[in-house]
Amino acid sequence: MTVPDIIIAIDGYSSTGKSSFAKLMAKELGFLYLDSGALYRGVTLFAQEEKFISPSNEINPALEAALQGLDLWFASDNRTFIGERCIEKEIRTMEVSSQVSPIAAVPYVRRFVDAKLHELAGGGRVIMDGRDIGTTVFPNAEIKIFMTAAPEVRAQRRYDELVMKGENPVLEEVQENLRQRDYIDSHRETSPLSRASDAFILDNSNMTISEEVAWVKGLIKGKFNLYDD
Repeated sequence: MTVPDIIIAIDGYSSTGKSSFAKLMAKELGFLYLDSGALYRGVTLFAQEEKFISPSNEINPALEAALQGLDLWFASDNRTFIGERCIEKEIRTMEVSSQVSPIAAVPYVRRFVDAKLHELAGGGRVIMDGRDIGTTVFPNAEIKIFMTAAPEVRAQRRYDELVMKGENPVLEEVQENLRQRDYIDSHRETSPLSRASDAFILDNSNMTISEEVAWVKGLIKGKFNLYDD
């Protein structure tokens, strides 16, 4: 099927598989994939390395000015870079995960990331995932999806992901990290995680990713009266 030049916004809780799903959908539809979460993780890593955030999550206001010189970008293969340095591995660690929500709650950080997303999404044919893509960043997106899954399913997915990366996580710590992130994301003052009123709910607790793709393709076909080529 030939999909028009639309924006697809995918929001939802952490470890629901938003990024993996969005990447696959982008490939299936020939869209550009933008990972807003990677940008927030990149800012978090930068703040940690430059000592703008303390172990107790206190953020130095000087971070705002420092962001103006932060060269944070995506390569064509969706890897995340600061300058010439690939940071894809570092931003997926528990150390970054434990502080990304406090950083992402800061209004000037959100403005920094939103500006980059708007710059990259200029001509449409874009699919993005995050926490506020359909509510704040692109409220006029033609397709909005809110992804969720049972807490225990999400924790196991995140645990398995960390193990595959060579880390030695503790499942209980992963569960607590997700619980804290859910609370912070849903209760922050600026752009809290919430479902847009016109978003379709996708609970993938018991779905394979191929079933998710088929579900969304059906949704797009129905909305735009499309047929397979």
